[in-house]
Amino acid sequence: MADRVMVVDDEQSLRELLKIALGRAGFEVETYADGEEALAAVPRFLPHAAVIDIMMPNLDGFELCRRLRQDPNIYILMLTARDAVADRVAGLEGGADDYMVKPFSIDELVARLRAGLRRVAPRDEALRFGPVVMNDPAHKVTVDGESVNLTAKEYELLRYLLLNPNKVLSKAQILSHVWGYDFPGDDNLVEVHISSLRDKLGDRDKTLIQTIRGFGYRLGD
Repeated sequence: MADRVMVVDDEQSLRELLKIALGRAGFEVETYADGEEALAAVPRFLPHAAVIDIMMPNLDGFELCRRLRQDPNIYILMLTARDAVADRVAGLEGGADDYMVKPFSIDELVARLRAGLRRVAPRDEALRFGPVVMNDPAHKVTVDGESVNLTAKEYELLRYLLLNPNKVLSKAQILSHVWGYDFPGDDNLVEVHISSLRDKLGDRDKTLIQTIRGFGYRLGD
């Protein structure tokens, strides 16, 4: 399967150029005009790498990088016209794996992507925790070998939990990652989906998806 790369830049001509060039290099590419659009596509596209600009409307590259960094398996390369040392430091300290300045060489960009993807932990065909198995390519979830039917958001929520086992995730983090944007004041949205997910996974005693009072939820032993 081809590595999936998302390109996020508000310059249409550059998006089109990179879609063609990276596609010819063997990558599966999707492009987005701003950070919010890209973030909303993550649960569906499941990128292995992201090439992102800094100066964009709605959600800039620094903030997009910070949110994408919640998934350690996404290789993040900042591609921007901002060449000041302070910008490079901010990008790398904010979670970027690499930083390139425009104008740039397509061949170098491809080489850096390939090298970076070799260093990043590979994305398993299946995510597993206890009796739960998620097969991403088949978009299938089983519990003790029995298939479970989930809605799109329940699937995305479970995937986020499976990518972060034994970690306490706040409702704000879950809203940001699963729904793709901050949704202040609507914690009930998370609670309803967690409750439904527990029912479908057979987690009636709440030992699989644990409630950590005052903090959030944890997929735990």
